[in-house]
Amino acid sequence: MRSVRARATLGATLVVAVALTVAGLAVLLVLRGNLTDRAGLEAEVTAREVAGELALGTTYAELDPGDDDTHPVQVTDEGGRVVAVSRELEAISGTGTSQVAPVPPAPTPSPGDDDDDDEDEDVDDDDPPRSEVSSDPPDFTNGTATVDGETADYRFAAVEVTTKEGVTLTVHAGAPLAAEQEAVDTVRTSMLTGLPLMLLVVAGVTWLVTRRALRPVEGIRQEMAAITASEDLSRRVPEPDSRDEIARLARTTNETLTVLEASVDRQRRFVADASHELRSPIASLRTQLEVGEAHPELLDVPGAVADTVRLQVLAADLLLLARLDAGERPGRAAVGLDALVREEVSQRAVDRIRPDVSVADDSGPLEVAGSRGQLARVIGNLLDNAQRHAERSVAVAVRADGGDVLVEVTDDGSGVPEAERDRIFERFVRLDDARSRDDGGAGLGLAIARDVAARHGGTLTVGEGPGGGARFTLRLPKKPQDGRDGTAEDG
Repeated sequence: MRSVRARATLGATLVVAVALTVAGLAVLLVLRGNLTDRAGLEAEVTAREVAGELALGTTYAELDPGDDDTHPVQVTDEGGRVVAVSRELEAISGTGTSQVAPVPPAPTPSPGDDDDDDEDEDVDDDDPPRSEVSSDPPDFTNGTATVDGETADYRFAAVEVTTKEGVTLTVHAGAPLAAEQEAVDTVRTSMLTGLPLMLLVVAGVTWLVTRRALRPVEGIRQEMAAITASEDLSRRVPEPDSRDEIARLARTTNETLTVLEASVDRQRRFVADASHELRSPIASLRTQLEVGEAHPELLDVPGAVADTVRLQVLAADLLLLARLDAGERPGRAAVGLDALVREEVSQRAVDRIRPDVSVADDSGPLEVAGSRGQLARVIGNLLDNAQRHAERSVAVAVRADGGDVLVEVTDDGSGVPEAERDRIFERFVRLDDARSRDDGGAGLGLAIARDVAARHGGTLTVGEGPGGGARFTLRLPKKPQDGRDGTAEDG
């Protein structure tokens, strides 16, 4: 079954069916046991009444066991011979013997027997036997009996009794099991009749409840299908008023759509901005080449080279951003940030403001795990940004801060307004829009720097420097010394 509603209904119905079946069997067993015990109690009462009469000296001829037709009685001696039965008892089973005709009792010894017999009689006279009914719990058996032509099932109780003559007899008395069988049959029939109806009710209620519970899910599915067909990520799925799992699913789906919409919008802006940024150097380069082709003496070779370099740098930045957006994970090589900063500072052009580097001597190893090439790009972008906005000086500090390594790049420029400190890390955003593109760049350097820092488990923030300029702080987790890996990766 492909329907959740159908599977839930079937599962609930099967569980209820098993539970009702087990409960019904338990009820039948308990009911049968109670009724059987009641019939046994009736049989025991009748058996003890007859045993009491025998203990009082009632003879077999005078004994009238089972004065009603509902409690057949059979009395046997120690040899298993039947000595008395109830009236109209025609057949019996379950009492140890099926005889229903009394056997004449054995003859009583006469006073003229031999001396041994006299001695026995003397002993008996000295210690006459006591008549009593056994107080032990009776033995219960099930059997059948035919009384006045009708055969039925009975519960028999066997009680022993000793007569005044010292003869031990066993009284078997029965109680009918018809009431027990009728009650059990009635309950069983009611259960067999009511079980299908109960299962139909359970299935119907489960179907309706599941349908109502899954209705919001169907609404979510339909809205998602509509969003997929229209490609309109601004739409949202309906959120039910309940606070259950479906409501949380709807909220999570809408949150996912929001993130997806932002990602797609960001990608579209990125493509549009990249196309705009690429158009300018390409158009400039093409113009210069066309002029050079028509008038070789007017070819601006340095300008063409500058446009080519700018185009190359922009293409490299776009490629790196694409790799970062694709989720590329940096390497785990050990990179010394102090040495990396010195290397990047040494490569700065002599006609720019040369950064002043300071490294804390007592900080220990200032190594992080990552891609040396990407981290070098971050340091280079921060230095380029600081040199571009500084008036007279740029300071770079490298130090340890707990389990992190900090690189702080400070300039003495005009700084970054507090309201713009998050915006400058967006792609293609420049606060100096009045400046030329050649001087101001494409606005990708800080965006790349923050993305690379985040991929390395760190952060990049901007604040205010001591002189009012901007201070960029790169914080990266320090590499554990017991897991050093000297393999370099330029990523």
